[in-house]
Amino acid sequence: MPLLEEAKKMAGEFDYTTKDVNKGVKAFISQMDEGLQRTGTSLSQIPTYVTAVPNGTEKGLYLAVDLGGTNFRVCSIQLHGNSTFSLTQSKVAIPHELMTAKSSKELFSFLAKQIEEFLRTHHNDHFEAHTQRRETMSSQEGLEDKERFQLGFTFSFPVNQIGINRGTLARWTKGFDIDDAIGQDVCQLLQKEIDALHLPVKVAALVNDTVGTLMARSYTSPGKTGTLLGAIFGTGTNGAYVEKLDRVKKLSSMQGDDYDKTTGEMIVNTEWGSFDNQMSVLPNTPYDIALDRESVNPGVQMFEKRVSGMFLGEILRRAMLALIKESQLFHDEKSSRNDENFTTTIAEDSPLYKQWGVDTSFLSIVEADDTPGFRIIRQTLAKGLGVDAASAEDAEAVKFLVSAIGKRSARLSAVAIGAIIISTGHHVSKSSDQEEDVVDIGVDGSLVEYYPGFEQHIRGALREIPELGEKGEKRIRIGIAKDGSGVGAALIALVAARAEEVVK
Repeated sequence: MPLLEEAKKMAGEFDYTTKDVNKGVKAFISQMDEGLQRTGTSLSQIPTYVTAVPNGTEKGLYLAVDLGGTNFRVCSIQLHGNSTFSLTQSKVAIPHELMTAKSSKELFSFLAKQIEEFLRTHHNDHFEAHTQRRETMSSQEGLEDKERFQLGFTFSFPVNQIGINRGTLARWTKGFDIDDAIGQDVCQLLQKEIDALHLPVKVAALVNDTVGTLMARSYTSPGKTGTLLGAIFGTGTNGAYVEKLDRVKKLSSMQGDDYDKTTGEMIVNTEWGSFDNQMSVLPNTPYDIALDRESVNPGVQMFEKRVSGMFLGEILRRAMLALIKESQLFHDEKSSRNDENFTTTIAEDSPLYKQWGVDTSFLSIVEADDTPGFRIIRQTLAKGLGVDAASAEDAEAVKFLVSAIGKRSARLSAVAIGAIIISTGHHVSKSSDQEEDVVDIGVDGSLVEYYPGFEQHIRGALREIPELGEKGEKRIRIGIAKDGSGVGAALIALVAARAEEVVK
């Protein structure tokens, strides 16, 4: 079979039809409901204890810190009350020895010292005034919350959250390994070291960055409508959305109960990367199966493995290898078929032969190339993958595969978005005022921001869901929400401080 026919046939294995989309939506809604009822389900549906979203009128100065991996970021965010904000930040690398320290105190005292340094540098007036005031007082207890900076703590490790600023560490990832922190409340660990330095700071909220994305979008989005969903489509994928409090049935059996119940809502972190781990409706190809089998976590995060940027390059690499094996791709015996009049060769150490060797940025470059003879694809194959003198036909075959893999990812993303809109009743028009009758969605991540046509493919699939159709899809406003772990975390600290007043 000629190369392009073979490539089209292989691309067809990634087709995700209208019927598939609608089966996926039904299963997603069903798994959402299960996750709201009890723990231990496919979709974790984690209650965040965040019970309100901002509307852009909020004002004030808040702190946010982000421990996401090898760096620690400290920010202050001045909210101006008109959907805009100013951000000041500093970033420091975590010394390697602290990632595997003997005690958690070593790490958390280092973090507290970075907060102190930041306050001295950027908010010295407030800091000095507090220091003088403290020296005339008998104890730290006398300091009222309103005189302290409210801080949102983005902690990107698995935690069991039991309150808006309470969560115990389940396990370390990303090269951290400090035994005595497991099972401890990470907010308390940080607060203890902040108090030891007598800083005017209260750890007000434990923040998941996806929830932060939702908050950041809700503050900055135009109009009166609050944001329904914050979604990440980048290296990983996840979504957090606003749910009716009385639908989160499992809350009654969980530890945390001191949260603001007056709003009747709570943001739920879906952890949708693990949607349909049982593979009842997700698509499967030989390339997906091999990727999962050889991954560090076989059988889990099955949705993420078909959607997120971390995996798309690897799916493509495996599909390309299968096409090479069939003596079709990069087997140009007639040198006249390529510009350089050389025979196509693949370097022995080509990233094509290494697991995770193909980055998702390669897919974006391929998808965007419409030059004559796919010149950019061929240059990128040579520079990035060690494939010299690829023909235009080779490049076109690669483009067929890339387009199919990227499109499937976007259409699967639409399943999650569509299911949440329908499950929360937002598919039904609620107002004749066009400005109010929008479903606002905040998104972040390299795929949705930079992958050509990603949003268009999402919208195409949304139109194919009968409950939405063309009319419903037009009501959906998708906007980029930047910095969920910074401004989003600050906004959660604000909501937490307000909620505490209500609970008192």
